Amino acid sequence: MLLVLFTCTMLTGCYSIDHVVGKGGATTGEIDEVRQWYVLFGLVPINEVDTADMADGADDYTITTEFTALDVIIGIFTGIVSVYPRTVRVTK
Repeated sequence: MLLVLFTCTMLTGCYSIDHVVGKGGATTGEIDEVRQWYVLFGLVPINEVDTADMADGADDYTITTEFTALDVIIGIFTGIVSVYPRTVRVTK
């Protein structure tokens, strides 16, 4: 029971947002992934992620932004100083 409660508590912030660019999204299946960092509990971005640059000139691609399990684990340690990561993935 404790394991279920712990899992539910830890995964409440996990979500994924997909943006389709072009005529239907990814065609080649190539993936480029970058971690975006925020301070002040997610209010201020530290680094800039350029998804158009990640797409490398592709006309059709999908942008996925999400909090992965790894982001949650990293956030446990970096959250002490209010720094949180998020994963940005571009699939061409």
